[in-house]
Amino acid sequence: MEFLHRNFVLTLFLLSIFTLTALSYTFFSPVDNYLIDCGSTLDSTVDNRLFISDSSRFKSHWLSSTRSFSLKSNNPFDVSPGIYQTARVFTKPSRYEFEIKDKGTHMVRLHFHNLSSSKFDFNDAQFHVLVNGFVVLSDFIGGNLDSPKVMEYLIWVETGRLVITFVPICKSKFAYVNAIEVISAPKDLIVDTAQYVSSEKIEQFDGLVEQALEVVYRVNVGGPKVTPFNDTLWRTWVPDNDFLKSSFGSKRVYFSGRIRYQVGGASREVGPDNVYNTARVIKSTNASIPDVNITWVFPVKGGFKYLVRLHFCDIASISIALLYFNVYVNGNLAYKDLDLSGVTNYVLAAPFYADYVVDGDSSGVLTVSVGPSNMSYAYGIDGILNAVEIMKLNNSMGSLVGDLPAEFILKSWPRGNIHVLVPLIAAVCLLVILSLVMRRRMTGLKDSVMWSKLPMEVPNVNVKSGSPQP
Repeated sequence: MEFLHRNFVLTLFLLSIFTLTALSYTFFSPVDNYLIDCGSTLDSTVDNRLFISDSSRFKSHWLSSTRSFSLKSNNPFDVSPGIYQTARVFTKPSRYEFEIKDKGTHMVRLHFHNLSSSKFDFNDAQFHVLVNGFVVLSDFIGGNLDSPKVMEYLIWVETGRLVITFVPICKSKFAYVNAIEVISAPKDLIVDTAQYVSSEKIEQFDGLVEQALEVVYRVNVGGPKVTPFNDTLWRTWVPDNDFLKSSFGSKRVYFSGRIRYQVGGASREVGPDNVYNTARVIKSTNASIPDVNITWVFPVKGGFKYLVRLHFCDIASISIALLYFNVYVNGNLAYKDLDLSGVTNYVLAAPFYADYVVDGDSSGVLTVSVGPSNMSYAYGIDGILNAVEIMKLNNSMGSLVGDLPAEFILKSWPRGNIHVLVPLIAAVCLLVILSLVMRRRMTGLKDSVMWSKLPMEVPNVNVKSGSPQP
């Protein structure tokens, strides 16, 4: 009996360990998860994710359009994923409306790809896109895409609806979309506070969560491309090669051990293992500390603020408390003597991220650098970076692209057939003008015919004063 009891206790112990391990790797399951295959009559599977046809009238999303068309590619050799072989085309303002159950930040992804079609010339695709009152695309030209393009936004949803509106710029143009994703984000994905960094000051920046954010760059530093299939939130991370200004003095590192996510730190949803297990580092190989920074350069549009999220994970040090370095954004010191051990509870391979808000200036570039600090050690790691994310914040007009607010775009759409309406208005105006002219002429003629005899005794009048002369 005692033997059986011990076996039972051991079994429960092992089962609890396996359960905790499994829970630590539980995948994120969003409350709102809409994957829409636009213009298709059939559902499509991409990266093990099922996109529902927008023709199915699925009860939680509704397409509202008086002029929309379903298109399917005429190219028999098209091997692109199913969602890029069909499209929904709009010749008038149209919208998709989604029921939202989970209040907060939502990831919105719009998929675009040209189709080979005899019905529409995609060179005539030019349109605006609005999401819950934010202008996310303006004068978007959809006919020059050589490969599928995914636009990603983070939108705060306060009410129970998220509305995506497509507006052709004029009657002769059209709008289209191949697929739409609307997914509720983890609560820790976007926090409300960051550090605003400029050449003059560093101060707290509040109100991030209610901003509309456009994902401009998502870069895996030192590692390969990470596809949606290998990401916890179905994101794409590209290699950093195209943004690295100089790799002199740096090296890539790879880590095959376990990434140790800490409570209160970066979660697996903030950044997946495939991002944190690679990095670029600055390493001292002798008694002197290298006088070099690693710098990445990103083209950006001026006139907007940008959220810069930097991901760190010490996968290179041989022990804790040996890594100290400085972090620079746009050439300004953003974090002095960053001690990754101190911010991760003195655990190696524990992820950490830092958020900064900076201004996009007239230079058209945004730079990120890491390098040794005054506390760096010789014969050790003197700088590290695992990943970079750059997101554009909406401006005061509620736009991510320009100065036109959503209300103006919606009101500027011509109502009725403009080709008939303009000549009709011109004809009416001409008739009104002719009527006024004829009326004036008839009135003048009537005054000249209906005359009366002038009085014989007319007083002399002083023309200057207008008073009678005695």
